Amino acid sequence: MSEIAAATAHEAYAFACMRCGHGWEQAYEIEHHVDGSNNAFVIYKADGERVPSPLSRPSCANCGGHVVRIMRSGRVSTVQQLLHNPQPSRPAAQSDEATAPAGTGHHWHLSDLLHSFHRR
Repeated sequence: MSEIAAATAHEAYAFACMRCGHGWEQAYEIEHHVDGSNNAFVIYKADGERVPSPLSRPSCANCGGHVVRIMRSGRVSTVQQLLHNPQPSRPAAQSDEATAPAGTGHHWHLSDLLHSFHRR
């Protein structure tokens, strides 16, 4: 069976485990191929290694859970950046958090990002 490489696309996704809150991002090379019988198929590679499609059944490297939210790339890294480089807190009178005690800034956690994704 012969194989002809048609095209390679580059995609990146952000993932968040709904079980433990672990978040990560991964870039993929997506190779579109056509076999000798003219059937199209796709191969996903991450860091040069062949991997299953990230859209099929991703699993969390932290807890092994399979309830994983897939988002556009940048969502997890933005939250992680906020965790490592917090903005100076504003005075309490200008704060969006009217119920927070004076002088306390909001500390972002990945669970804050995930809160809106949990089903009630």
